[in-house]
Amino acid sequence: MSKVEIFRRLHRRPAQDDPLVLPGPWDAASARVFAEAGHPALATPSAGVAAALGYEDGATPADEMFAAVARIARAVDVPVSADVEGGYGMAPKELVERLLEAGAVGCNLEDSNGGVLKDPHQHAEWLAEVRYAAGDALFVNARIDTFVRGVEDPEPTIERAALYTAAGADCVYPIGAPPKVLPLLRAGIHGPINVIARVGNGPSPAELGERGATRVTFGPGLQRRSSEILAELAAEMR
Repeated sequence: MSKVEIFRRLHRRPAQDDPLVLPGPWDAASARVFAEAGHPALATPSAGVAAALGYEDGATPADEMFAAVARIARAVDVPVSADVEGGYGMAPKELVERLLEAGAVGCNLEDSNGGVLKDPHQHAEWLAEVRYAAGDALFVNARIDTFVRGVEDPEPTIERAALYTAAGADCVYPIGAPPKVLPLLRAGIHGPINVIARVGNGPSPAELGERGATRVTFGPGLQRRSSEILAELAAEMR
């Protein structure tokens, strides 16, 4: 069984309170830590990788992002999905080729640019082109940015999710969705839902699963917590 097939199967959860938990490595060393802890797959956070490379979130050059993903994927035997933001302006075929060359089995693709939501119909068409270029070789996680762009009504999120899944997305990711609206999103969305967990506070992955999450990721939270621990150690050493 290929890594992408394994990754797809991991999204078929046996119970609601058992979502797929995907830690977010920011370099090869952190990827090995998560894999050795027993996690069956990983998902890179673009903001965490950016911080590790010395960039602000959203400012990482495409070549450096793909190189970082390649180092992470080479370091572990488990499947690795990559957050490649909005696709760096690449045509779908080139984007798919770069992801596969890096060893990724999946990708996050967001639907806003420069803080502005993209037209959902146009974005769905683009996602369909990505799906066509990838065939079954990539697991496409379509990020929906409505909540982080100030749209509190969940209905537009559900509408975007329907367009993106119809276009071939394997999973949707309503980033920033309040935990209280997850049951409503679960009722209105067909297919897997990615939910972000807050490191150190907020509902646990199991609780998020009970509310509707198929898979749980952490964004840059683990990288930031690691930096906080290093800062504490550095202060102690002084």
